[in-house]
Amino acid sequence: MLLAGLLGTALLSGCGSSASDSASSAAESNPSETTTTAEGTKEDLIFVNYRDIRDLNPHLYAGEMYAQEMLYEGLVNITSDGFEGCLAESWDVSDDGKVYTFHIRPGVTFSDGEKCDAYAIKANFDAILENKDRHTWLEMMHLLVGVDAPDENTFVIELSEPYYPLLTELGVTRPFAMISPKAMKNGSTKDGVEAYIGTGPYVLDEFVTDEYAVFKANPNYWGEQPAIKTITVKVIPDNQTRILALEKGEIDMIFGKNMIDADAINQYLDSDQFTVELSDPTSTRQIVLNTSSDILSEKDVRIALQHATNKQNISDGIFYGLEKPADTLFASTVPYCDIELEPYVYDLELAGQILDEAGWKMGSGNVREKDGQPLNIDLLYNSDSVTEKSIAEYLQSEYQSIGVSLNIHGEEEQSYRDNMKAGNFDMVFNICWGMPYDPQSSLAAMRAPVYGDFAAQQGLADKKEIDQAITDILTTTDEEERQELYRFVLTRLHEDAVYIPLTFECNKALYTKNLQG
Repeated sequence: MLLAGLLGTALLSGCGSSASDSASSAAESNPSETTTTAEGTKEDLIFVNYRDIRDLNPHLYAGEMYAQEMLYEGLVNITSDGFEGCLAESWDVSDDGKVYTFHIRPGVTFSDGEKCDAYAIKANFDAILENKDRHTWLEMMHLLVGVDAPDENTFVIELSEPYYPLLTELGVTRPFAMISPKAMKNGSTKDGVEAYIGTGPYVLDEFVTDEYAVFKANPNYWGEQPAIKTITVKVIPDNQTRILALEKGEIDMIFGKNMIDADAINQYLDSDQFTVELSDPTSTRQIVLNTSSDILSEKDVRIALQHATNKQNISDGIFYGLEKPADTLFASTVPYCDIELEPYVYDLELAGQILDEAGWKMGSGNVREKDGQPLNIDLLYNSDSVTEKSIAEYLQSEYQSIGVSLNIHGEEEQSYRDNMKAGNFDMVFNICWGMPYDPQSSLAAMRAPVYGDFAAQQGLADKKEIDQAITDILTTTDEEERQELYRFVLTRLHEDAVYIPLTFECNKALYTKNLQG
């Protein structure tokens, strides 16, 4: 209730809510939910993030998503019950599925007083399309014929092919969020914006770089006023310092997937002062194997590593069971993904046998060799993640027992992401995108160098077949055909052993006991 009422999520709530990169897709949002303490109704909230809000241009990707969700809105919302209108009250779809006509909500203004009509929305789409190459991870960018605003109440999107995830892509946090045209730079946003002005339930009132940001309820918001009038976000990079701030009463809550480590959660489970809450699974924590790297181009080596990874131990030993073991790239609860794939069982003896049969024999220093080459593999992790470092160290020890030398090294987040995107890795930590991006957007992005998937799959003999099937998934109007295509893609990736799923991530919250509702 706390997470739903106070913060919500971008991926299931849309307008009138907030979300975080580190706290995505967990619970339904109800921004009018009353929040109380033991002393009565509470109209302010102080929570914490590990970094600054950064650039909140809604058409780019550097800013914190929770902040963008608070300031900006799009045409539609994504809810647990499907799509609902936001800046568009309703919409019609042509019989051939190629033309979407949106009927714009009247009377909405940006927080600077500028009118938010179909013309303002077209100005936003024009600005986004000016920077089209930046957004090609969205399949609709490849299918978009054009947009039009025939009058102030009507906005039209025309596609070259029907595309079933269109409303999903319009409803997520970015880039299809609307900023005041007055805040653009000569009608453009690709090189930055003049101010962070949206139509959302909050406005950015004050911020100090790397220290804090203050959001105030937007007095001119078209929807229901949020019960929480002031939200202050403090920047505290260190995990232990965040916990000390909570204990001292300097913040009300810590919230997110990676904002609290499992040790802290376990410590406060039976606390009289603080409450712990966990969401349902949001995404899959995984390791990506680069099939183009010298050693991992061998499928047998990839399969051996699958069998050598004890996911139950990782779940129990690192997450105290809070994150459940994952056997597949997507959970079976994700649409189209309940296809009964055969898991790779944990079996060190079998892993060793597979390596033996592949010609990797035990050599000096308890490291296998083949044709004079030692079985040395690098694992890249995000040094900002205590969790990834812990898992890396555990796997280093585990793999050593079967003669695999795992060299682990961490890099700060941007460097880690740059190297992942460029394919500069043997093995690298990653996560699935989470709902509602899974599975369609996650798979669509595998066809281009968006994250590490594209580079990792280049060594697959069936890469072209997989990519074509993903393209067909996105454009077919036949539901049975779409399911079979998903089955084909997910089965091939599973049998090619490109991904080692580890655990299912969840959002975690730790907050003061007297914060209720």
